[in-house]
Amino acid sequence: KCSHKISFSTMAVTCEVLLVTIVLFCVHIALSVDVPYKGMQLFADQYPVPPLPYEYGALEPYIDERTVRVHHLGHHAGYTKKMNAALKAWRDEVGPGLGLQSTSILHILQNLDQVPEQHRTAIRNNGGGFVNHAIYWATMSPREKDEPPRLPEANLATEIIQNFHNFSNFQEQFTKTAKTLFGSGYVWLSRNPREQTLIIHTTANQDSPISTGLRPLLVIDIWEHAYYLKHQNKRPDHIQDWWELVDWGQVKNLSDWWQAYDAGHDEL
Repeated sequence: KCSHKISFSTMAVTCEVLLVTIVLFCVHIALSVDVPYKGMQLFADQYPVPPLPYEYGALEPYIDERTVRVHHLGHHAGYTKKMNAALKAWRDEVGPGLGLQSTSILHILQNLDQVPEQHRTAIRNNGGGFVNHAIYWATMSPREKDEPPRLPEANLATEIIQNFHNFSNFQEQFTKTAKTLFGSGYVWLSRNPREQTLIIHTTANQDSPISTGLRPLLVIDIWEHAYYLKHQNKRPDHIQDWWELVDWGQVKNLSDWWQAYDAGHDEL
């Protein structure tokens, strides 16, 4: 004879806890995917630090393992933690609901001017740092020994020619912009979705092109923490090494991801 009694209310609570656990696990899996930027279009109470799609030492000799570790586990993780704290403070202040605070970090950055002023700077800086680094990691990949020069192909190559005349001209403009950017920030290749043009531009600090309606496709991090351990103050050497790691296949994948996002597809 069983001496234990389980009430229906206890079973209901247990099922509810199990359901919430399953949902949170599924969200975590959706956010922890092979490409660092996938997941930024999803709502999360706590965003995880996006995992790198390669080992920490895989970008050698162009970016050293120590720099990648410090950059990812220190700087990127730090922005992620502070972004989560800023989002929590905002959500705790306004309570549960269907407002902007209950949407994805991508949607929030797209509507940054609607974030309450007391939370806007923290979300701009740390949400931007979270997303900017995700794109930075995603558009590089390890280089194989004796690998031929990497070049854009298909539609992306055509777009670059249409907007910059040829790849060499594009690369020269991008490199010059990266060399002359004052202070800390990023240099981007982004698409203007309204005009369907590609542009080279910069952002300061952790500002994101997403907040100005652009669709970022490629980025180099010009903050000194991205290269100082290897190159000290020699930024041109960092830029030259970075070009060796640009993965145009991944740039195309990001371009396709943006097009699917803008079309409202569910497969993201």
